Amino acid sequence: MAMSATHDPHLPVVLVLAGHDPTGGAGLVADAEAIVACGGWALSVPTALTVQDCHDVAAVYPGDPDTMRATVAGLGEFEVAAIKVGLVADLGSLDAVADIVRGFPGVPVVADPVLKAGGGSELSTTELVDAYRARLLPLVDILTPNRQELARLSPGLQDDTERAVALMRLGCQAVLVTGTDSPAPELPADRVVHTLHAPDQSRRWSWPRLEGQYHGSGCTLAAALAARLAAGETLVTACEQAQAFTWQALCHAWRPGPGQALPRRLWRLPMGPTTPPGELPP
Repeated sequence: MAMSATHDPHLPVVLVLAGHDPTGGAGLVADAEAIVACGGWALSVPTALTVQDCHDVAAVYPGDPDTMRATVAGLGEFEVAAIKVGLVADLGSLDAVADIVRGFPGVPVVADPVLKAGGGSELSTTELVDAYRARLLPLVDILTPNRQELARLSPGLQDDTERAVALMRLGCQAVLVTGTDSPAPELPADRVVHTLHAPDQSRRWSWPRLEGQYHGSGCTLAAALAARLAAGETLVTACEQAQAFTWQALCHAWRPGPGQALPRRLWRLPMGPTTPPGELPP
């Protein structure tokens, strides 16, 4: 029996510009899963290919800038409602990302500054960080750094609030600082605190710190945030929903070996087959 297709012209579309992580813990796969789980549709453009496992990154191969531009140019039938930027591996791909973002004026841009792998490997250089600050930050609506990334993007400053304000002075509209990597000295070690800095408001959320190490929590948060902005949520509401979604994905994480655990963004889906082999659902 033929099944009819359902067409929904209002499905919120998120354009993802990020690296490919073959483990699926972070990068394009993680972003797409988070966006779909949050009710959106992901368009994925690789900014880099990586060699990595659940422990660390072994190699990064930057994407071809012209291919990136051409890929986005070929997606004209989609109405992009938000953009999520992840790993930017070299100056050429940074320029391509900036060009692509400029092609969508008025569309909210969420950037997760992936500067170092969870296992400790450097993914950026001083030159690239400086170019990121100068060329990309003025195009970003909300940046989602952890505390270490925030410090690296705001050299010479010691206070997290001063660092966030300095980035907003460069043109970034808002900064959501995540505390998953290390809690601030004045905060309890068993809590994770995320702080939103914006010109007209600031908010702070506190979550129980989960045991273990996770690979892809930042990607999950930023992609979920982009999906909720694409759906028309306000900045504060989108931040709240993205945090709740990410915390649940970490609670249901899968640890395939001795390395970091991988967030399960599609934890609501049943595990294993739901219909007998050879049979189709009605």
